[in-house]
Amino acid sequence: TGLAYYMQSTVSVKYSADIHPAARLGSGIYLNCGGGVVIGETVIMGDDVSILQGVTLGGTGKEAGDRHPKVGDGVILHDGATVLGNIKIGDGAVVTAKSIVTKPVPPLARVAGVPAKVTS
Repeated sequence: TGLAYYMQSTVSVKYSADIHPAARLGSGIYLNCGGGVVIGETVIMGDDVSILQGVTLGGTGKEAGDRHPKVGDGVILHDGATVLGNIKIGDGAVVTAKSIVTKPVPPLARVAGVPAKVTS
């Protein structure tokens, strides 16, 4: 685990991305630009997820243990989207730019706003 933390620290400094070594990422992840991307320790991400610049998948600071989002297959997280807490983002959902998501998102939904609400 020491090597994993060293590599994570080096990547964080070089690319401005903070992806915890314990995060479980699926296959086919599209990371448009690593700048400002934060992915927490207990994140579970499905396959074919698109992550754009400045996305945060983090905890609220009020929980212990399993405290980060669960992202389904085929989800799109637009620029600056923030998803906080142990919530589920359903398969095929779209989180629009600058949205702050603190509640679960149903499959195939588009959410937008602060706080994010389902728009379609």
